[in-house]
Amino acid sequence: MTPKPPRLRILHLHSSFNPGGKEVRSVQLINAFGRACEHAIISAMPGAIGAARAIGPGIAVDLAVDFPALQGRPTPARLQRLARAMQGYDLVLTYNFGAMDAVMAHTIFGAAMALPPLVHHEDGFNEDEAHRLKPTRNWYRRIALGRASALVVPSRRLEAIALGQWHQPRARVNRIVNGIATAAYAGKPRRDALPRVIKRDGELWLGTLAGLKPVKNLTRLVRAFAALPEPWQLVIVGEGPDREAIRDEALRLNLGHRVHLPGFVAEPAKIIGLFDLFALSSDSEQFPISVVEAMAAGLAVAATDVGDVAAMLVAENLPFLVAPADEAGLAAALRALADDAPLRGAVGAANRALARVQYDEATMIAAYRGVYAKALGLATFP
Repeated sequence: MTPKPPRLRILHLHSSFNPGGKEVRSVQLINAFGRACEHAIISAMPGAIGAARAIGPGIAVDLAVDFPALQGRPTPARLQRLARAMQGYDLVLTYNFGAMDAVMAHTIFGAAMALPPLVHHEDGFNEDEAHRLKPTRNWYRRIALGRASALVVPSRRLEAIALGQWHQPRARVNRIVNGIATAAYAGKPRRDALPRVIKRDGELWLGTLAGLKPVKNLTRLVRAFAALPEPWQLVIVGEGPDREAIRDEALRLNLGHRVHLPGFVAEPAKIIGLFDLFALSSDSEQFPISVVEAMAAGLAVAATDVGDVAAMLVAENLPFLVAPADEAGLAAALRALADDAPLRGAVGAANRALARVQYDEATMIAAYRGVYAKALGLATFP
């Protein structure tokens, strides 16, 4: 009997591994690679590992690795400790600026310590860089990425930033759009599919999927929602530090009975079909998976015009995008779609058709396999 090849050992270094766009995609890939790989997942925020709940059974995952802190002053001694901790793996995957010290450590000490190849992923910016990138961080990224095998970004805007402001060579930068299992979003969920919230007869739901954090600006969505008439309910699916701020804003506007925060849902395909309209209120995004999920579920989208959102949606949906600061415009877009069910249906159907053609996860997974295989010098990736 031919012995099985050893499993690839992959180290993931995240700023946080609580549920969000990049974490959902990371879990998609981990599940797709199956038992051919084993994974060590580090979160810079202690205990922020909620996305791991969606990792499939039987996949080898270590969430308790003794690893140096990803945050701190980038002194030579600390960077050396980070580099040493990467030894023994076959591939290192880093995510966003929160892991950039590890990328720098790999660039400085990689050759001397014979470290495995590193692929860095940039998915966007938090509120501190939502409106303007920090020059010192641009400089730091530019140097730290000097010996990365690849840089992966999901959006055209990030691709332009990587090539321009971060001075990355064209051969290193890979734009891979986020994808999902689009067919899974076709069904109609049960009315009680969400925890703690049941859709009742006569209700219409404006919904969103988001980490509850400042850059998502969900208090803006609460205020924009206030213009919708009584049958409409606002359902915000996700977890995060802004939960109380969202609840307080709903209470301030006397909307507490119409704004629902059911928490994190591991399988959004099983609930997003309960929504009648989707909204995104972020100050900054790149290629939000939540918008792809809404499209696959056949929903029209009212959103702030951030990142690649305008390029993602069908032409019929573009009139309902507004500048991030235009709160009144977002309220008007929501009202226009809420008041016109045939329009919502037509825009949603066109979004679904486009999502199935362009944003299915099979295409995304194949592209990631190619990048990781090239980094490892393999013909194929498991």
